[in-house]
Amino acid sequence: MPTGVLIVGAGPTGLALACDLARRDVPALVVERAPRLFPGSRGKGLQPRTMEIFDDLGVVGAVLASGGRIPVGMVWRDGERQGEHRMFDEPEPTETAPYTTPWMLPQWRTQEILLARLRELGGDVAFGTEVTGLAQDADGVTARLSTGTSVRAAYAVAADGGRSSLRRELGITMSGETVDPNPVLVADIRVPALDRDNWHMFPAADDSGPQTALCPLAGTHDFQLTAQLPAGTTPDLSPQGVRDLVAARTHLTADDVTEVRWSSDFRPRAALAARFREGRVFLAGDAAHVHSPAGGQGLNTSVQDAYNLGWKLGAVLRHGGPDALLDTYEEERLPNAAQMLGLSTRIHRGEARRGAATRQLGIGYRESSLAAETRENVPEGALRAGDRAPDGPYGTGTLFDAFRGPHFTLLAVGTDTERPPLPGELVRSHAIPAYEPYGKGLFLVRPDGYVGWAGTDARDGLTAYLARCGVPVTP
Repeated sequence: MPTGVLIVGAGPTGLALACDLARRDVPALVVERAPRLFPGSRGKGLQPRTMEIFDDLGVVGAVLASGGRIPVGMVWRDGERQGEHRMFDEPEPTETAPYTTPWMLPQWRTQEILLARLRELGGDVAFGTEVTGLAQDADGVTARLSTGTSVRAAYAVAADGGRSSLRRELGITMSGETVDPNPVLVADIRVPALDRDNWHMFPAADDSGPQTALCPLAGTHDFQLTAQLPAGTTPDLSPQGVRDLVAARTHLTADDVTEVRWSSDFRPRAALAARFREGRVFLAGDAAHVHSPAGGQGLNTSVQDAYNLGWKLGAVLRHGGPDALLDTYEEERLPNAAQMLGLSTRIHRGEARRGAATRQLGIGYRESSLAAETRENVPEGALRAGDRAPDGPYGTGTLFDAFRGPHFTLLAVGTDTERPPLPGELVRSHAIPAYEPYGKGLFLVRPDGYVGWAGTDARDGLTAYLARCGVPVTP
């Protein structure tokens, strides 16, 4: 059976990409070898940039209703509270950034919300289905499935996690390092005896040994347990093993843990794939980059991969854009993934603090070949092509309301210069008075919320830029 895109893996990356493609009317098949969605809370922090993406994808309402703010830390010693510990500053929302602090939501719930949205858009996931072989040619890919059938697609996306079998089949290597030799046990547990007002932290007696923490998961009755273990230890993931660990590391008893809902273990590491594209197959999410959980960058960087790739696949498959447009996925995402990997590692090792960089609002693509800055003498610090397009007031709503959807947006700011006629399905045109975060001029905002082209005159390459992105414009 033919399809436009085969997505391997129904984690946050695969589901976000499937939602983006579905709203572009690009047929996609999502296959997931597990029988159901991932059951654990692992990636529980959503950064502000991810919240903006979820706003655009139509799920931010459910995300806000299901989650909550990240609680303030509380340090314990010998059963006594030692005081609160704030892991990051909490700036207030502004006109340019409606989401400025991380949002707590267990990964399993994020995936439920994305799957529900995908089904609203007419898509779904084939659970219990594994890709057992993949071949590609000049026109597409053919994947063999564990169901005994095969599927033909124009492109495939490996979103099947850090141990990606598809990446290995493609022969793409990963390079990196062990961030911490201590393995970490993570579990979702219920502890009615512990208050849910704080993220409870239990340092080792000498402050240099393994750490333990219990974080209340917003929207649930659960806590996420994270516990560093001595190097070389094999974690006991059984319910009783988890209970005994809690009793040994905190003032709680084993019986205080009334339920162990999920448990797993991992060794913090940082790794980056050598390339994100092999012919008609792309790597996204953990298949392309593996992070330490410190700083909450892994899931968020993965969702940005999907958001970057989705509009480009849509431009090629729906509107005849050049295949070369897809090369910009690796060009833009690989350096950003490398940057976020470095940040996660520094935070894990205590060399950096959670702050503006972890919120990911400053990520941009100024060095990309898709950043066309045609203005001269742009002041230092001013908005440029490649930057995230800021929000702001517009009519009875905001600029993000105007940007929302799978289209480009041509924004005329403080100028009445002529704008060419544009295909309304693909490019929406709006004008606003001069606005300090933008200054004055014409700004073409890409479907993923970044300024692609900026200028003072549309004749300075705007139509050529759009054509490169699969948008035909009549001269």
